[in-house]
Amino acid sequence: MSSLARLVRQTMTIARRDFVATVFTPTFLLFLLAPLMMVGFGAIGGVGAASMSKSGDDKARIVILASGEQARTAIAIDRQLRDMFRERERPPQLIVEAPGANPRAQGRAIFERKAIDTYAVMYGPLERPQILHSINGTRSASYLAELADQVLRAQRAGTTAPLSEATKTVIARPGSTSSGHGQAAFFAVTALFMVSLLLAGQVVGTMAEERSNKVIEILAAAVPLESVFFGKLLGMFGVALLFLGFWGTVAVNVTTLLPTRVATAFIDVGPAVGLPMFGLLFFAYFVMAYMLLGAVFLGIGAQASTQRELQMLSLPITIFQVAMFGLATAAAASPTSGIATAAEVFPFSSPFAMVARAANAPDLLPHFLALAWQASWVAVTITIAARLFRRGVLQSGSPKLRLGRKRPVEPAIDNPVS
Repeated sequence: MSSLARLVRQTMTIARRDFVATVFTPTFLLFLLAPLMMVGFGAIGGVGAASMSKSGDDKARIVILASGEQARTAIAIDRQLRDMFRERERPPQLIVEAPGANPRAQGRAIFERKAIDTYAVMYGPLERPQILHSINGTRSASYLAELADQVLRAQRAGTTAPLSEATKTVIARPGSTSSGHGQAAFFAVTALFMVSLLLAGQVVGTMAEERSNKVIEILAAAVPLESVFFGKLLGMFGVALLFLGFWGTVAVNVTTLLPTRVATAFIDVGPAVGLPMFGLLFFAYFVMAYMLLGAVFLGIGAQASTQRELQMLSLPITIFQVAMFGLATAAAASPTSGIATAAEVFPFSSPFAMVARAANAPDLLPHFLALAWQASWVAVTITIAARLFRRGVLQSGSPKLRLGRKRPVEPAIDNPVS
């Protein structure tokens, strides 16, 4: 058997060993259901935040001190203007009160009411209205100023009915827009980061148990450390694929149950290379991101001798991942800038930046070059991690990595007896 075939066999043996040891355990079910727990906690927090926000919106008010025809016109115009806003962006509910002898003092007194949260109060003639507003009521004050202008126009026209009737026709775009490409790039970078953050971080602790029970010394004496590291990386990658396969199937079935209006909301969002090719590139860059970050984390985690050291390493590892995400996000926002080029060239941010490029630009050649560049850095990172572990931790020599064919040993020939 050649050295290369032996290396592949040894690597796959380590990968199968780690895959079985991880998957066939009760704790793997908790890991598999971790996103469901995250979504559940997020939903609970979201419901609480929405309840607090709705409670605040129910008490928010804007006030106009007016009476008679002016008050009725203001109410009618306000009803028309509110149709221009999304429900979440609409101004606070309007209250119209009759002005007293001192409108300014009356307006100030309204802000002191405990039952409502007054954002702005308008009084005086519509030609020169006076508006009082709170610190966070600037937009409400602008809305009241516009409302005064529209009421004055309606009074001069003699009617509150619209003076024109527009014909609105819906036009479907043939494809996604440039802004849709940018949104797709941001979604892709975020999704790749979240998946990598959740899955690649699991590689850190794979060597700690092996070091504590001395198994790593047996493995290092039997096979090259490069095979041990790459085998463990492949084994955990198999776990990641099982995780993605499970949740990918769930996501595909859930999206078929979504209402049509949810799908139409994302009609302009799409990648520039096309959806089928983008799916292939996204998976390829997920493989590269997992291998690159996993190799780094495996090398760092292999230097930890105790669980306390491993926990202390989690902070710089998280900071490193967030830094790569920030660099890729900047590249997605400015695809033709220098920072985008730097993110695409730097190997550990390259998968994230290149998946954003796939969403922003239709050319495919740079992706083949990028994948080859990233694969080479996977090999470099694993080699460096294995050598650091061999020299710094084991302080001894394990079988060296040789890809050539082993030369047969020639039998020694004794000197003839003279």
